[in-house]
Amino acid sequence: MQPIRVWITPPGPNPWKVIFVMEELGIPYEVKSIKFDDVKKKPMTDINPNGRVPAIEDPNTNLSLWESGAIITYLIEQYDKEHALTYTDLVGKHHLNQWLHFQTSGQGPYYGAAGWFLLLHPEKLPSAIDRYTKQVTRVLGVIDGWLDGKEWLVGDKMTYADMAWAPWNDRVNTSLGVPEPNKFDGFPNVKAWHDRVTGRPSWQRSMELRARLMDEQGLMWNGMPKGTKSFAEYEAKIKAGDDTTPKE
Repeated sequence: MQPIRVWITPPGPNPWKVIFVMEELGIPYEVKSIKFDDVKKKPMTDINPNGRVPAIEDPNTNLSLWESGAIITYLIEQYDKEHALTYTDLVGKHHLNQWLHFQTSGQGPYYGAAGWFLLLHPEKLPSAIDRYTKQVTRVLGVIDGWLDGKEWLVGDKMTYADMAWAPWNDRVNTSLGVPEPNKFDGFPNVKAWHDRVTGRPSWQRSMELRARLMDEQGLMWNGMPKGTKSFAEYEAKIKAGDDTTPKE
């Protein structure tokens, strides 16, 4: 089996959903790590015209694919032959799909918007911060309630649905503006579930790779070059042609 090429920018949570699944299933892959300001340029836009990561190129099937949810679905159908991370019965299969869709439509966008307005938007907009942080806590509440008395979202094992939630949950403190140790305060079932998912060796390997790629690009957690104090300063550097991010 030839390695699948995975296009990513290291800071964002979405690529790590895909890497996590590939690590767990033992799918060989190679990473094409690009800078954030290159996602809207060729060759990235030749693969994903929407200019977003992750995207994959699978030489085993000659398929290029983008959107993290679509990629996860493909990897499970094509490479999880033992059904380690999925179910094949009607109810289980569609419930997994349901939770994956909720993650891509209800978790990622709200967590991302909350983090943007809290930390990166050039001006503080209290109404936007209030709206999106409340949506984050609402989503956490939905999950916490569902997990009451359960270990996993669906069935009796960890599946791709659980794994898809991990990268954004891992950084929910930046979406709520709270210290990292307090990110799951008030949501004990979410905390216990997240600890189970991220206790996997595949998660640890994924995060070790992320740390290495971030360091190679000279990036802070939010994707800006080390030493940059604000997103406005970063934008100004880019416009001035003074981007100090190390090249690949």
